[in-house]
Amino acid sequence: MTNDDAAGNVVFVVMDTVRKSHLSVYGYDRPTTPGLERFADEAAVFEQAVSPAPWTLPVHASLFTGMYPSEHGASQENPYLEGATTLAETLSGAGYDTACYSSNAWITPYTHLTDGFDDQDNFFEVMPGDFLSGPLAKAWKTMNDNATLRKAADYLVSVGNKIHEYTASGEGADSKTPQVIDRTMEFIDDADDDYFAFINLMDAHLPYHPPEEYKQEFAPNVDSTKVCQNSKEYNCGARDISDDEWEAIEGLYDAEIRHIDAELQRLFSWMQDNDEWEDTMVVVCADHGELHGEHDLYGHEFCIYDPLVNVPLMVKHPEMESGRREEQQVELVDLYHTVLDHTGVEAERSTKPLDRARSLLSADYREFAEGDYAFVEYYRPVVELKQLEQKAADANIELDTDSRFYSRMRAARRPDAKYIRNERIADEFYLLDEDPGETENVRGEETDEEVELEGALSEFEESVGGEWKEVEDDDVLDDMSDDAKDRLQDLGYID
Repeated sequence: MTNDDAAGNVVFVVMDTVRKSHLSVYGYDRPTTPGLERFADEAAVFEQAVSPAPWTLPVHASLFTGMYPSEHGASQENPYLEGATTLAETLSGAGYDTACYSSNAWITPYTHLTDGFDDQDNFFEVMPGDFLSGPLAKAWKTMNDNATLRKAADYLVSVGNKIHEYTASGEGADSKTPQVIDRTMEFIDDADDDYFAFINLMDAHLPYHPPEEYKQEFAPNVDSTKVCQNSKEYNCGARDISDDEWEAIEGLYDAEIRHIDAELQRLFSWMQDNDEWEDTMVVVCADHGELHGEHDLYGHEFCIYDPLVNVPLMVKHPEMESGRREEQQVELVDLYHTVLDHTGVEAERSTKPLDRARSLLSADYREFAEGDYAFVEYYRPVVELKQLEQKAADANIELDTDSRFYSRMRAARRPDAKYIRNERIADEFYLLDEDPGETENVRGEETDEEVELEGALSEFEESVGGEWKEVEDDDVLDDMSDDAKDRLQDLGYID
């Protein structure tokens, strides 16, 4: 397709689990993102972008609804987006061609994150995306909602998991990113109307098995099957990781990011060569980052520190100044409003109408009462807890239930400071301008910053429903369908 009027087109890229500090476009000293460095010459680069949560499901639900996690309700306590009109539904209803391609097991019709997309594929290695849509999805859910049929579903999932465990392990395991990029180009080429293309690229998510070309550049002589690829073993204390092993792990991680960068450059070059570039809005961000031993944690669970929630964000738009570095704090939930603003689509029937004060394209951006603050929410990761408990039990380790592993969390953040409310451990307060690593908890000094951040967080909590409701972990897992558990195993959250 050659579109003479591409002013309404959108290409939205999420680099899953990509930490800002590992991107050369953000100053990292290894050349992980030469393609994004070129992209940054044409885009606005945001230094203070904040994700509403530290993992995939709630973040994507926020991207697609403009709501915070407490408002849309998608979490491990309820692993579905329900009762909300998505961005794709709104755009599709306005005549847009819409597509969603990823290799992320959360982004399927089963969780409703793909609602509204005319075309979708999650490139799941065991169960293709079509299996999880239409009548088959309803049949699968029926099996899991019936106690007798669930045993048959358990068997199917068990077989599928064994197959996936084999295909997704070992050097060079296929992230499906090249296929995602190929499908995206085909979709754009075939689009008859304005289009909204959303893609999620999973290379940087554990386990790290990068293509040989990039492994040789960033992790030569590293055997990816020999380093620790299970974050729960480390987090519960059953597995130690030496400095040399961390270096090897980070080399593999960097190689995965370099692969993402190369594939994005292939997409962007194709768009430029096919007259799909100049007037199209292109968003590149991460949904969350990753920890490699900081705070004695590995992965993206059990905390909401900045390496997880201060994420990369770059936006190319015909009306935005190219090559600028933006220090103003922004929130990923604002991208919902930015896309609506760009497309000019009326959203009266959407769950969350367009708020131009939340659009990056507006001269009045974030000129509202709480505009100086960003908010983060983390519901109890009940599924990871079960695996963590099992790894701990295998090593004869007893976990403290009054610890961060069992605690839900919320935070109010400004570029200079962050206040974290924890459910089962003491609250935390960090002066980010003095302590960007969040190593010195200075809560209790009652500084102006602490009072302001804690007050903003309290107001936010009140606006989204107050304190957390009690939930029993076993009830959550008992009610969760086997297919949802299968999705979690694909991402390494459970065995």
